[in-house]
Amino acid sequence: MNTKPAILGGPKVREMAFPPRVTMGSQEIEEVSKVIDSEVLSAFLGGPGKFFKGGKYVKMFEDKWAEMYGFKHAISVNSWTNGLIVGIGAVGIQPGDEVICSPYTMSASATCAFFYGGIPVFADIDPHTYSLDPKSIEEKITPRTKAIVVVHLFGGCADMDPIMEIARKHNIKVIEDAAQSPGVKYKGRPVGAIGDIGGFSLNFHKHIHTGEGGMLVTNDDELAMRARLIRNHGENSIEAYGIKNISNVIGANHRLTELQAAVGIHQLDKLENYLEIRKRLALHLADRLDTLKGIDAKQNIENGDHAFYVFPVKYDAQEVGLSRSLFLKAVHAEFPKPDGFEATVLTEGYVAPLYYNEVYQQQIAIGDKGFPFSTNPDVTYDYSKGICPVTEDMHHKTFLGIPVVREPLTIQDMDEIFEAFKKVIENSEAIKNAFPEENLSEEVFVPLKAANESNIT
Repeated sequence: MNTKPAILGGPKVREMAFPPRVTMGSQEIEEVSKVIDSEVLSAFLGGPGKFFKGGKYVKMFEDKWAEMYGFKHAISVNSWTNGLIVGIGAVGIQPGDEVICSPYTMSASATCAFFYGGIPVFADIDPHTYSLDPKSIEEKITPRTKAIVVVHLFGGCADMDPIMEIARKHNIKVIEDAAQSPGVKYKGRPVGAIGDIGGFSLNFHKHIHTGEGGMLVTNDDELAMRARLIRNHGENSIEAYGIKNISNVIGANHRLTELQAAVGIHQLDKLENYLEIRKRLALHLADRLDTLKGIDAKQNIENGDHAFYVFPVKYDAQEVGLSRSLFLKAVHAEFPKPDGFEATVLTEGYVAPLYYNEVYQQQIAIGDKGFPFSTNPDVTYDYSKGICPVTEDMHHKTFLGIPVVREPLTIQDMDEIFEAFKKVIENSEAIKNAFPEENLSEEVFVPLKAANESNIT
């Protein structure tokens, strides 16, 4: 076998592109055809009555999700971004309330607070779970803190027990953003409703999908009612449903269609198999990568399951002898050019820390007068570089993501990823000498454009 790295003119580890995911089948097609034939593509009405909760397929999809994972309520929405907004409204966030958020996640996990005048306050992440660090959460709590948005990142789960202990001690609501972790359990409990309210994404590149969409879950009857009101023009239903506290029940159209729900019903049947495939591939790859210097592929599975939306790796540039960007370039050279996220072998970092975004740097969100930051004029909100050192280290130096640990790939495919890593690491000195300028690494304050380009929703 020729071990000369491809970046130096050697043969690639792999010449063929990774096979794409194929998620839709005959059952989805048949079910969607039935909906089209019925002429009822959406059955919601924006008022009380039979269709306040939607039509036949929406109710079937919600009931199936709730029953499958033991949630008392499952409430579909037309995107998980809107699901987060619904959740923030349902737990009662008001102007000036502070919401503790993760800085290492998709932007909507924090901006959802703005829609009710809430102010995101960023706590740092745990370097093992990639989710909020309970110690950092405790440090960020003030008398104005009303909620925590916990993100179960990459398919793993946050350490929920200490987070819930902190939340209950301070009477703070917990919203679980489990967009990337469907079907995952933490110590035997399904993520999503360990806190007060939570949910999942059904965006097209999630494990299962309906194109766009989401599923909000809760075990709290009152929160479920408030979520349904916000989802579907709740101002029209206040009297009919006996709502006494009308705060935040002005609603919108956050509704899933019958077409999407018909797809989702059959997608849900596939989830457990997808999770099993990804786990098998991931654990095999983790065992192999952990034998290489400079690579930490240990996975967060001590407290629960992992859905492996992305396979996370920590990289030590000093030990390998290559800057992270040059290492990534060398590994990419061992594979065909990818045609999208799900064919990309390796990503350098995930997203820029959210507080780098100009919304936080200029503290302008709603209108141009500084709302909602201006609702607490005596408070100085700090979004400067350095407030979340673990997150910044992940972004600038240590994090690598592998999106191709997925169906329909095989153990052999994982072995090829390992061989590419190994080949580059064993030839790091030669690669460094060939690209001395590219091996220079410098931390920079990432501008808004770069932060947005790296965002994976």
